[in-house]
Amino acid sequence: MPTEPFRPVAGPRGLPLLGNLPSFGRDPLAFLERLRDDFGDVVTWSLGPMRIVSLAHPEHIAELLGSDEERFEIFDAGWAFKRLVGNGVMRSQGADWRRKRSLVTPTVRPSQVRRYATTMVDCATTLADRWQEGSQIDVLREMKQLSQRVVVRTLFGNDIGDQAQALADAMDVAEREVGAELRGIGLFLPPWVRTPARRRLIKAVATVDTEIDRFIHARQVSADGGDNGGDLLSRLLEARDEAGRPLTAAEVRDEAVTLWTAGHAATATALTWTWYLLSTSPDIRAQLAAELNGVLDGRPPTYDDYEQLRWTQQIVREALRLYSPAWMIPPRVARNGATLGGIPIPAGTTLWCSPWVTHRDARWFPDPTTFRPERWDTHAQQSVPPQAWFPFGGGRRGCLGARFALVEATLVVATLAQRFHVDIAPHKPALTVGLQLHPSTPLRATLRARSYRPDRPADPAPAEGAN
Repeated sequence: MPTEPFRPVAGPRGLPLLGNLPSFGRDPLAFLERLRDDFGDVVTWSLGPMRIVSLAHPEHIAELLGSDEERFEIFDAGWAFKRLVGNGVMRSQGADWRRKRSLVTPTVRPSQVRRYATTMVDCATTLADRWQEGSQIDVLREMKQLSQRVVVRTLFGNDIGDQAQALADAMDVAEREVGAELRGIGLFLPPWVRTPARRRLIKAVATVDTEIDRFIHARQVSADGGDNGGDLLSRLLEARDEAGRPLTAAEVRDEAVTLWTAGHAATATALTWTWYLLSTSPDIRAQLAAELNGVLDGRPPTYDDYEQLRWTQQIVREALRLYSPAWMIPPRVARNGATLGGIPIPAGTTLWCSPWVTHRDARWFPDPTTFRPERWDTHAQQSVPPQAWFPFGGGRRGCLGARFALVEATLVVATLAQRFHVDIAPHKPALTVGLQLHPSTPLRATLRARSYRPDRPADPAPAEGAN
């Protein structure tokens, strides 16, 4: 039980029927920060008809995310989210969730991540070979193309090539519409209402279903011919539960969509923010170059280098602290008899916790808006409370692909930063809060080639800017 007292206080007054929805919808991040700063760590407010309790203290967050389903269940998010992800491991409950998790977990175990690391580096190397000195790039677009190649090869295998573009385009539309619904009045509209946004989503999801069905069929055909592919999709198709039952085609589809979302959109966004932060921090970037020179000596990284790339890992962790793609962890809903901090929680209450809010709290991270990877060295991170950093959620329902994402981001940064500096013009980008947290406008960068010299730890980096 947390030692921090659990004392809910009433938050800002809302409007009749709408509650605090207008303020939240205009700027969700600012609204949630205001709750913490003006009211405290446990704040009640309303989103339309929903009674919500927002948590900001790590101890309360840890207890919530670590609670069993007898006390708190996953919030059944809006119509758009359900239409996109189906009833996969992200949304399922009870025995159904336990079965699916047991079937999906083996696909992302460390031994499998090791196998996929070569693909991650190969895709990053191909991108670096295409980059040229002095070229201008859209950083998010480049990272999306890179993460798409990685997820296509690891999820679907090497045989589909450019055929994945239709899926990628449809997923972009679907994720945008889901994000818009989750912060607006669409969250409360009945399923039969067909707004223009919902019609766009229906069309996009139809494309997603068609493309994934085609990929599943292709993998089944190749498996019948003796080629199991070794990719994530093959492993989902081969998985069997304790009764010997496989996942159905619909269940495989739902898990494939979940893995695509986590492995593509979230990773691309996290890498984009990492390059932005490195561009504003010449000294940190120089220290990165020195580590890459010392550990890799000019060669591409491998999975075995991951643990040695300590500074690179710290950069990734700090980027995830400042700009976690998952700005909100899937909410929980209190069941009958639920308690938190020893205090009864009325059944039906929805509990929220936001990495954006807790990650930027000066109590846990001094000078919280400053990019400081040294926070995560072995000794310093011991002072960070458990669950003060939770970009992948926590507890039994934490993100299954967390290890995959951390390894991919670290190896991609190591591969590209060996050969290029990504210089973004100094400015503070505006944010778009959707299913992921990404820049509102393109982050344009100039590529500056690095030449490896073992006698010189790092190239000078002229880029400067406020964090």
